[in-house]
Amino acid sequence: MKNTWKAYRSPIILLLAIIVGSIVGSTMGKDAAVLKPFGDLFLNVMFMIVVPLVFFSISSSVANMAGAKRFGKIISSMLIVFLFTGTVAAIISMAGIKIFPPSEGVNIDLVKPDASSEQVSIGDQLVSTVTVPDFVDLLSRANMLALILFSVLLGLATSKVGEKAKPLANFLSAGSEVTLQMVKYVMYYAPIGLGAYFAALVGEFGPTLLGSYFKAVLFYYPFSILYFFGFFTLYAFMAHGKLGIRTFWKNMLSPSVTSLATCSSAASIPVNLEATKKMGVPDDISETTIPLGATLHKDGSVIGGVLKITFLFGIFGMDFSGLNTYLLVGGVALLVGMVMGAIPQGGLIAEMLILSLFGFPPEALPIIAAISAIIDPPATLLNATGDNVASMMTARLVEGKNWLLKKTAPLTQQKGA
Repeated sequence: MKNTWKAYRSPIILLLAIIVGSIVGSTMGKDAAVLKPFGDLFLNVMFMIVVPLVFFSISSSVANMAGAKRFGKIISSMLIVFLFTGTVAAIISMAGIKIFPPSEGVNIDLVKPDASSEQVSIGDQLVSTVTVPDFVDLLSRANMLALILFSVLLGLATSKVGEKAKPLANFLSAGSEVTLQMVKYVMYYAPIGLGAYFAALVGEFGPTLLGSYFKAVLFYYPFSILYFFGFFTLYAFMAHGKLGIRTFWKNMLSPSVTSLATCSSAASIPVNLEATKKMGVPDDISETTIPLGATLHKDGSVIGGVLKITFLFGIFGMDFSGLNTYLLVGGVALLVGMVMGAIPQGGLIAEMLILSLFGFPPEALPIIAAISAIIDPPATLLNATGDNVASMMTARLVEGKNWLLKKTAPLTQQKGA
């Protein structure tokens, strides 16, 4: 019971703060605007930290990925699987939201994103999104995607140089630890900041926004259950037919319970490794896929990313249609699933990425931060347990279609003897 409370303590406290703030806002009305500076303080500090946090966390992670297992057939097959399942999650969640839009009818009078980018060619828009003309421009949250690309390249180069770059790798790792500790300090103030901001928000725009959150819950929870049972079964079938389905679900109780109890993909790594071993996944595949999957493979976060982006589209009265829009939303949602990683409070970092890439105002951050707290349990379930079926699919690509029979054949022969 104590461990469960520890795992859910942060989202529960944030939700209670938002609820209390909403009640205060409903009671005080527009007078609740006096509390807004307390919320702005939290937003400004988080935006102040996000650039060094993204730089150090991503570059240090990539720099320390040295090892023969990281490169070759296993790593390439794993990335194909991660990209495939993430793309499927993004597509079906966008289709679901088109049918059941959670923020339909809600319009908040905040600064809308600049639509001038629609007149720029796709090529120019891509260049300006992933690159900047000067190094100093990287030090801005407005150029987050360019910063991520630079961090990945720096990490790869550091890893490639090897021993000579060890001091730089140690510096990046230390910087990552320090910035994460800074985030922990700031998060002590998060309940006050988010509570105050929601008081001002509800006081100004009324309780209609809260109804949209209820609709978001009605969308995400059933949708995640459908994805968990339906698409994980499909993926297991792709890994090894009916035997793959039986093998997967036979060993899924412990990983599922652990992910829900800890609410952490990183904390689920040991039980996932044990489960994949029982599933017959080769050790070198599972020992690569499971730890990296905790950082890079998060279908629940991809679905949550689509929900957050389209939620803001509805809030700001933006049109969610057209191939370019679908590609952009799906691509950003995939990136969100990767950025969130096993970083504490990684949801807030991903949400700031959403704001930066789509040009939403800083005031939109608390609006989607509340969604993270609401959907955290089912999202973690999909994120953590999805690594197990991904390891099976990776084994199929690496070992061939009869990979599971190779593992079960000796046991079958032994029983027959």
